[in-house]
Amino acid sequence: MPAATASAQGTLEDYNRAYALRHQFSADSVFHWARSSAWCDSTHVLHYQISTPQGRKFVSYDADKDEMKTYDSQEAMEKALGIKPRPAYKPQFGRHHERHWMEVDEEKEAYPVLSPDGKMEAYIEGYNVVVHEAGKPYTEAKRILTQDGTIGCYYSNRIQWSPDGKHIFVCKRVPVEKRYAYYVESSPADQLQPILHKQEYAKPGDALPQHYPVIIDVATGKKVEADKHQIENQYELEWMQWTPDSKEVTMEYNQRGHHLYQMLAMNAETGKLRTVVEERANTFVNYGRLWRQFIKDGKQLLWMSERDNWNHLYLYDVQKSKVIRQITKGEWFVRGIQRVDEEKGEIYFSASGVNRNEDPYLVHYYKIGIDGKNMVALTPEEGNHSAQYTYDYRYLLDTYSNVDAAPVTVLRDAQTGKLVKTLETADIATLKKHGWVAPEVFVAKGRDGKTDMWGIIQRPTNFDPNKKYPVIEYIYSGPGDAYTPKSFMPYNWYTTSLAELGFIVVQLDAMGTSYRGKKFEEVCYKNLKDAGFPDRELWIKAAAKKYPYMDADNVAIYGCSAGGQESTTAVLLHGDFYKAAYSACGCHDNRMDKIWWNEQWMSWPVDSSYVECSNVENAHKLERPLMLVVGEIDDNVDPSSTYQVVNALQKANKDFELVVIPGAHHTMGELYGEHKRYDFFVKNLLGVNPPKWNQVNSK
Repeated sequence: MPAATASAQGTLEDYNRAYALRHQFSADSVFHWARSSAWCDSTHVLHYQISTPQGRKFVSYDADKDEMKTYDSQEAMEKALGIKPRPAYKPQFGRHHERHWMEVDEEKEAYPVLSPDGKMEAYIEGYNVVVHEAGKPYTEAKRILTQDGTIGCYYSNRIQWSPDGKHIFVCKRVPVEKRYAYYVESSPADQLQPILHKQEYAKPGDALPQHYPVIIDVATGKKVEADKHQIENQYELEWMQWTPDSKEVTMEYNQRGHHLYQMLAMNAETGKLRTVVEERANTFVNYGRLWRQFIKDGKQLLWMSERDNWNHLYLYDVQKSKVIRQITKGEWFVRGIQRVDEEKGEIYFSASGVNRNEDPYLVHYYKIGIDGKNMVALTPEEGNHSAQYTYDYRYLLDTYSNVDAAPVTVLRDAQTGKLVKTLETADIATLKKHGWVAPEVFVAKGRDGKTDMWGIIQRPTNFDPNKKYPVIEYIYSGPGDAYTPKSFMPYNWYTTSLAELGFIVVQLDAMGTSYRGKKFEEVCYKNLKDAGFPDRELWIKAAAKKYPYMDADNVAIYGCSAGGQESTTAVLLHGDFYKAAYSACGCHDNRMDKIWWNEQWMSWPVDSSYVECSNVENAHKLERPLMLVVGEIDDNVDPSSTYQVVNALQKANKDFELVVIPGAHHTMGELYGEHKRYDFFVKNLLGVNPPKWNQVNSK
């Protein structure tokens, strides 16, 4: 590596300055930035906190009276506003006091569910459904409604009474053998000896429990059952809900593989299932994005779908199973629904991409008629907006910013978007005195030569255009979201300090990520190894063409979780471009990771595409420096996923580094790993021996 490249980069001074920035670039260095904002219950009074040259202040504002008050403490403000003190945090002791988020509820625990009139209760006893007169001893006044429940096919405790109290909806549940992940906590804080942890952990291809709907006539005990063939191979059967007229139960069927998603309605008298809404895709239905709400006493349904490539709202006739109209339409993306006002026939929602002349990821707020007319932009200024409405949607509090523009907080009329009052305009003068440099928003075409890829370029505070800077990309990809920051942040944990060591750090959303249309997302289908790399390489080369001080021949990459997988993939499959990788807690083989993430994008059943995307299978291709990091008790991604890459690399006689963080869960590496990451890139990109750790002020 040329000596000029390493000149005055990666020095002890650079390290100490890099570690100092996290303190100097704090939110408290930004004055009059309204944070922790909220409306006071059912009022038009809001409160928030700001930093000022005199210290932190707490502000309340009465929108009706146009009256602002400032307090020196949160307690003083809460007392003045009549806000009840929050209960003190009580730490939970013991290791096994609550269910882990991956543990599936077996739906066996017996608890009574009251009928609408409160006279009867239903519960599960001996695998079957029992009804009982409320208030009577449980040994008396009960009737066993079913007899066919068994240990291998029992009635679920998720019982739902019909609104008229005449029927009970319940599912027969077929359980499956569970998979568990095991890992050793080597150095527990409260004992000498290690602890073996056992955690439920379903993986791609594993059997899943099945639910078969049943409706029971409470008076007669007569039951009707749904046709199992219409709901076979369930990934999930969820969102069960009686219609207000007690004639049907609607439910949502997510077929294994995620090519078919349906809202079904089960007739209470016949048990027949009919399709209300259907989503089909040759790739995947992104079911986590679906939203629904019944209106008109259950006669109509608001539904969100990507069926025309963009995420939009549709109005359905529930009985006719027919689209009445598409409410929102265009090459833009509905991001969320805040309110449906049936009385006025209006929907409040957020979206990105409506404004064709700005960053398509920026979120704005709107309202539109359920008839699809009169769409109103409530937050028109350019920027990434975050809105909070009053209880009656009279006012909205709007804070907006860009990565390179400080936050502004305003009060608006929630019906028109008209500006009522500018409450705070953030002052970043002190931040700039500390040397803060805003990231640059950069846009370049992707692999198709026409689609814009949006990202940011972070330079060090002592940037010198006459130097040559290696480039480091922070990566996290996948259709679950978009990941490049869009709002102002004084300190970016992924880019700010790392750049200070003598690098230019970049982050972008390439094809395979969200909010740019379904076709943009679908690049990753059965192909997570793609990770947008063709777009990323073009984007970095375009930036380097514009800015010759960016060294496109000296590029590295790092990431955690999916980003851990992707950063390792970068040096295995794209080692001609990426010269080094730091990979933390990676899901390196999609067969080893949690079921939901991987089957969503890689489908089911498990096939050769899983093998082709595996860093374990491709480990023998390593020719670049690689540092693997793992938390020994990672309860998100099975740590064995990393260890199996280690095993494959060792068998292939490859040189690499492994860092294990004792006691750590899902982590980028914590402070120790961060220092290791700094040294790794300084050595491998700058060709510099890093300073001794005892010389660096890393606190």
